[in-house]
Amino acid sequence: MTGAVGQGATAAQIRLQLEALGSPEAAAFAMGFFKTGPGQYGEGDLFRGIRVPVLRSLARNTGEVTMPETLELLSSAYHEDRLVALLFMMRQFAKGSGREKETVYDSYLSNTRFINNWDLVDISAPHIVGSHLSERPRTPLYRLAASGSLWERRIAIVSTLCFIRKRDFGETFAIAELLLDDREDLIHKATGWMLREAGKRDSEALEGFLSELYRRMPRTMLRYAIERFPEERRQRYLKGEV
Repeated sequence: MTGAVGQGATAAQIRLQLEALGSPEAAAFAMGFFKTGPGQYGEGDLFRGIRVPVLRSLARNTGEVTMPETLELLSSAYHEDRLVALLFMMRQFAKGSGREKETVYDSYLSNTRFINNWDLVDISAPHIVGSHLSERPRTPLYRLAASGSLWERRIAIVSTLCFIRKRDFGETFAIAELLLDDREDLIHKATGWMLREAGKRDSEALEGFLSELYRRMPRTMLRYAIERFPEERRQRYLKGEV
């Protein structure tokens, strides 16, 4: 890996680092994996071809980056640049004062148009949106869940992972119910994943939720939610016999 950028790094300096780390072969694979073709969910996204552990290492070894420089990087056409920007935001949030955390949170929600693939949402939403709302009213999650943006809806449900880790499942179940009729498979998968995470901590709570609603759930969502159930129990849910 090329040398880390020091204190006060600019977006332009970081982009030079990222350009040097890219691989055309890996980029071509990523463009297929993240569905960047016409009409697909990642349509038009560009990749440099850099593995996530390398991006994490670069972010970890780069000095402090200001919010304006971070947001410039977040607006990049390249997926990896945006991911690194989100890693910077996560660090800024974790280390920040109350006011600084508020700035990161507000900047994140003001720029969701750039947080536009499932990995970008999943890596960042619990650590910024979820953490910020953990001890606050969670009304913003319901606005996100009602959004016309696939990615904002995914932010809404995946952010609740922060609450799940504290055995607080209320928002997960409430938002999951709001998303039952969502048309997007990526929302079905994310919602089923969060339900499964809740069930890891409290299987009775999950079954209580499922008992009322599982027949309405998209098949993918249900499969993800019950993935860890004993096989006999899982089959009964799939056959509608619970």
